[in-house]
Amino acid sequence: MFLNLLLLPEIILVLGSFFVLLLGVFKENSYKILNFLVLTTLFIIIFFLIFQFNEKKNFFSNFYNIDPFVNFIKLLILGSIIFTLLLTKQYLEKQNLLKFEFLVIILLSAVGMFVMVSASNLIVFYLGLELQSLCLYIMASINTKSSKSSESGLKYFVLGSLASGLLLYGCSIVYGFSGTLNYTEISKFSSTETISLKFGLVFILCGIAFKVSAVPFHMWTPDVYEGSPTAVTTFFAIAPKVAAIAAFVKFLNVPYINYFNEWKLLLLILSCASMFLGAVAAIAQSNLKRLMAYSSISHVGFILAGVTISTPEALNAVVIYTFIYVIMNIGIFSCILALKRKENYYENIFDLSGISKNHPLLALSFTILLFSLAGIPPLAGFFAKLYIFLAIIEQKMFYFAAFGLICAVIAGFYYLRLIKIIYFDPPKENFDQINSKGLKISIILSTLIVLLFFIQPSFLTEITSDVIKYIK
Repeated sequence: MFLNLLLLPEIILVLGSFFVLLLGVFKENSYKILNFLVLTTLFIIIFFLIFQFNEKKNFFSNFYNIDPFVNFIKLLILGSIIFTLLLTKQYLEKQNLLKFEFLVIILLSAVGMFVMVSASNLIVFYLGLELQSLCLYIMASINTKSSKSSESGLKYFVLGSLASGLLLYGCSIVYGFSGTLNYTEISKFSSTETISLKFGLVFILCGIAFKVSAVPFHMWTPDVYEGSPTAVTTFFAIAPKVAAIAAFVKFLNVPYINYFNEWKLLLLILSCASMFLGAVAAIAQSNLKRLMAYSSISHVGFILAGVTISTPEALNAVVIYTFIYVIMNIGIFSCILALKRKENYYENIFDLSGISKNHPLLALSFTILLFSLAGIPPLAGFFAKLYIFLAIIEQKMFYFAAFGLICAVIAGFYYLRLIKIIYFDPPKENFDQINSKGLKISIILSTLIVLLFFIQPSFLTEITSDVIKYIK
């Protein structure tokens, strides 16, 4: 019974997806009812995870584990999904995408993410990753009437399949040399064996790097972000990233912790390349979603910088950065979804021209969130970068810190460019007033969190410093 209670979130998600599927098939125009039921279910799961937050237990011969770190990541994933459903409902309705299948896919992808972050076995991790990935491929191409959506889904599927193949091949190498797939057993084996497992490490790192959009495995991100419906892009930008980063951290710090010096160099290269390319490539972008794709690549570079160090302070900074990254992206995509005029949605950066004159509150939210993404104090994004840089400097990696700082300054250019367009370019035709309550809540709440984070940053840092102790 104790086992069933601790696994209740996963069980509820699976049964909930089946229920939504059956009800959606037999009852037409049921999206609104199902959306309410799904949101209610997700809030119940959040309440349960908070209630069992400090529980720690292994299941199925140590294949699957639950601990405070895992619970924290699951709460972040569920929060991301709830905000996605709240702020995208109107968009889906206007684009004729209000399908019950969307809810089924989101619930199943959540199951995959939960399995990913709780896995203590390479095959369990792979199953969770593939369940999530298959759902994301479908979501990218959910707008069957749009050739760009179909193209983005196909690109994502082809490249994602290649990455999954590399990851699975790496898992097979690890099993072939070590005779086990369990994280702790691999860790014990790697303490005495020094060559064979490195081959598997490289392939697995390639597979996971693809999922977090790290350079040079980022090639799918701009096209998929741009081609997918904005509601789907919003989801891509937050929840799957959280799960992949958590899995990345767990994989490197449990089975491969004894190979720290080997993967440290690989991650250093991935981090620097991601920070640089994300900063430079975004400058030439005119589509807001493509710009946010390169922005996410840049932010992943900073997150990987913390993973590269892997001290308790650095891992704490990684978790804090991930949390703040989610809040900022919820806010910025909420603002993008507010760019609606006569039932049409706009996503070109020049569509922001002069919105400060016609929509001052929207312009203010946009500005605060963009400043935060750029890392301007005293906003939350500044603290996210600050903790990462402090962890790097503590290890006396001054050149690494200087490189990251230069990339952050370069990235600041395209954020400031958007603010210049908002406030100094001549205004265009007014956008429609925001009449979606979910969209209003998302914009206001995310802006306030980003703006007021400096008042009590220790509230988050104390929680994260406790949960990272369980990454082992």
